[in-house]
Amino acid sequence: MITTVLFDLDATLLPMDNDEFIKVYFGLLAKKLIPYGYEQDSLVKAVWTGTEGMVRNDGTCTNEEAFWNTFKNTLGEKCLQDKPIFDQFYCNEFNEAKVVCHDNPLTRKAVETIKRKGLRVVLATNPLFPAIATESRIKWAGFEPEEFEHYTTYENSHYCKPNPKYYLEVLDHIGCRPEECLMVGNDVIEDMEAGVAAGLDVFLITDHIINRKNADISSYKHGSFEDFISYMES
Repeated sequence: MITTVLFDLDATLLPMDNDEFIKVYFGLLAKKLIPYGYEQDSLVKAVWTGTEGMVRNDGTCTNEEAFWNTFKNTLGEKCLQDKPIFDQFYCNEFNEAKVVCHDNPLTRKAVETIKRKGLRVVLATNPLFPAIATESRIKWAGFEPEEFEHYTTYENSHYCKPNPKYYLEVLDHIGCRPEECLMVGNDVIEDMEAGVAAGLDVFLITDHIINRKNADISSYKHGSFEDFISYMES
């Protein structure tokens, strides 16, 4: 029996075009850091390299540590001294990226429907961002962080999607078994394949589907947010 529903954030609870978001995000980050001696192309490359470091994380350190260890290897020790500037960015300028996100009142209805049924709600967003940036994106989606029993950030996670161990770490944190959980997301690889590999039930939201391999999705429960709400109500 399902007791807990895990939601992805970007392009699921927070409707967006991921490519557009990344473009705006990097533009804002470069604008913030260039006055401090950074060059845009090398900065963007270093962020991607740091992201790869988090995705490859084998659990021996937090994603935060994996990012900064890889980041400094690309840009040098100076970036560690400038970490407060990056923190300022996520507290302030990062919020300008909200312009590429959209509202969907059905996301609120979905979460309320689940809670009304007495189920637990967890935010299983890929932990590539610090807590302050994750909390901002939660608010962009029209929620408050405390509405979720747990949400993943690069500080509190040791794995990333699509590693199934990411989900197992979340479940260990909340004290839940895989067979009790339903993962809801829009990414066929990160949310569906990885979720199933971890032993979770899954529901694919198709409103902003990401299907990089053009995989057959017929084996997954799938549909729009409206379809998902109908599924949960039934």
